[in-house]
Amino acid sequence: MRKLMNTLYITSEDVYLGIEGESVTVKKEDKVLMRVPIHNIEAIVTFNYVGVSPALMRKCGERGVNISFFQGDRFCAQVIGQENGNVILRKTQYRFSEKEDECLAISRNMILGKVHNQRYVVERARRDHAMRLDCEKLCNASELLKQSIVYIKNCKNLEELRGYEGEAASVYFRVFDELILQNKKDFTFNGRNKRPPLDNVNALLSFVYSLLTTECTGAAYSVGLDPYVGFLHRDRPGRQSLALDIMEEFRAPIADRFVLTLINKQEVNAKGFTKVENGAVIMNDEMRKRVIQKWQETKRELIIHPFLKEKVVVGLLPYIQAMLLARYLRGDIDAYPPFFKK
Repeated sequence: MRKLMNTLYITSEDVYLGIEGESVTVKKEDKVLMRVPIHNIEAIVTFNYVGVSPALMRKCGERGVNISFFQGDRFCAQVIGQENGNVILRKTQYRFSEKEDECLAISRNMILGKVHNQRYVVERARRDHAMRLDCEKLCNASELLKQSIVYIKNCKNLEELRGYEGEAASVYFRVFDELILQNKKDFTFNGRNKRPPLDNVNALLSFVYSLLTTECTGAAYSVGLDPYVGFLHRDRPGRQSLALDIMEEFRAPIADRFVLTLINKQEVNAKGFTKVENGAVIMNDEMRKRVIQKWQETKRELIIHPFLKEKVVVGLLPYIQAMLLARYLRGDIDAYPPFFKK
């Protein structure tokens, strides 16, 4: 099993990353702010323009440490080392991606996992906070999501699947604001918006989805899959379609519940968000650091994986699902087993 190590997140604009011996250095104006042994790092993620030395990129390539570059929460580029796996697995992935029935078989299970987990989030909130929520509204949403699961199981093509997935997402996000229990003045959700996010809740969701996408991209690479060739998300230049496929199952139970926990435990406040001229809401560096710190803590929480029946940390879930997908593509298992939160 892959060892969960730290991801080094860089949010400052005016730093330079280098390598000295076996340590990654973070410098500002020639002053070393931090040294991190490279053997303790699984990935480096930067969220603003950051200079990176060629020597560090070479060392990361040799050690299998991916470097991802974001502008805000928008993915820009990635530096990776030698690819894992073998050409046979990737050729199988490419072949499956060109066949509607194969794409449907994989995508249907992924979306079953996604909608099941959306329903889990709604039901969990209804159970834990029954006295504070509109239980009738949440119960209706849960029933509609339950019906969506039946429709998804019986869908005949990808177009139908995408339609049912979209309907389920609409039902889920219609009640998402009900799950926000604290500081409703500053954290009100009136629907999902992105590119750019237009309120504090959507800014949090977009940022955390970016973190999750990075995890899923690394997971795909780690088992030898191409993160740019998906089954539900179709090919588009620069889009990590398979990473987006893999993360569908984790949006609600991992990312969305993480955001709700931050808000409901008042770990975040309005001071960390700014609305710019085009209406976009962005987080400042201090808020990003706080969210990243809590995200790292969440990645270390233990759960029982529903398929493996073993205790694993949350941070390994994308790697486990990528591994199971690779096993299905190789023919080692009969179907791709989605992640069902219990």
